[in-house]
Amino acid sequence: MTKLGMIIAAASLVACTTQDNKSIEQRLDRIEALLKNGAGAAGGRAGAAAQRPQRPEPDKAKTYAMPIEGDPVDGPADAKVTLVKAYDYACPFCERVRGPMEELRKKYGNELRIVYKQFVVHPQVATASALAVCAADRQHKFMEMDKLLWDKGYKDKQFDKDGPAEAGGAPSKCWEKAEGCAVVNGFASELGLDLAQFKSDMKGACMQLIQKDMKDVQQLGVGATPAFFINGRYLSGAMPTENFAALIDEELKKANEKIQSGVPQAEFYKQEILGKGLKSLQ
Repeated sequence: MTKLGMIIAAASLVACTTQDNKSIEQRLDRIEALLKNGAGAAGGRAGAAAQRPQRPEPDKAKTYAMPIEGDPVDGPADAKVTLVKAYDYACPFCERVRGPMEELRKKYGNELRIVYKQFVVHPQVATASALAVCAADRQHKFMEMDKLLWDKGYKDKQFDKDGPAEAGGAPSKCWEKAEGCAVVNGFASELGLDLAQFKSDMKGACMQLIQKDMKDVQQLGVGATPAFFINGRYLSGAMPTENFAALIDEELKKANEKIQSGVPQAEFYKQEILGKGLKSLQ
C-alpha cells in the first residue's frame, strides 16, 4: 500500500467521532498499525474530515465563547491565552497530541493555560476514564490521573468498559455499582486518593460535569476529537506543535493589545472571549 493509500485507509478507520461505538479495540489496533507505518497526524486530520463531510463545524476565523467553569486546568488562571482541549481517552489522535501540549506549556509558560474538557465519543470505553479523571481532579490529582489513564489505561488497552449486558439487554455501568470500576479504582489507589469520595464523585458531580462538557462542545458544532479552542478560535486534529503555536502567537498579540488598552489580565478570557464570543455555531 502506498503512503497515500495508508492515509486514506486511516481516514476510513478514524475512531474519534461521535458516530463510532462498535468494535472499538479492533479499530484502535488497526488505526495504530497504520499510524506506525506512516499515516501520521495527517491521517488524523484527514480522517476526522472524512468522518464528518456534511457536518457544519466552527468557523476557524471566528471566536467562540467556550465555557470552562469546573473543568481541570493546567496553567495560571490569569493566563493571556486559554487553550481548551476537547478529547476522549480511547482516541489515538488525542494520545498523539499529548507531546505538543507539553511542548506548548513549556514554550509559553504562564502566558498559556490548557483546559481539559471531556468529549466522550466512545462511551462504552472512555466514560469511566472521563469520570475518573474528573474525580481525581476534585482531589487535586488531575495531571497524575491523566498520565495513568494514557500510559497504563490506553497503551495497555486496560479500559473500564460498561461490561456485559444485564438481563433485558441494558449495559452494566461500573461507576454506578458499589464496587465501582476495577481499573480506574486501581489507579485511584495508586495515587492515594480517598476511594469512597472518588467513587461518589464519579457517579455524582462528575457525571454532571461530563454531561455539561458534552453539551458545551456539541453546541459549537464539534463532532470529533481532538478539538481545540484557542482563545475561542477553533482547531482540530492531531497537529504538530507549530500549528498550535502559530494561532497562539496571534491570540497572544491580540490579548496583549487588549490588556494594554485597559482590560484586566485576570478578566481577559471572561470579558473578551466569553463575553463577546459566539455562543453557538453560526
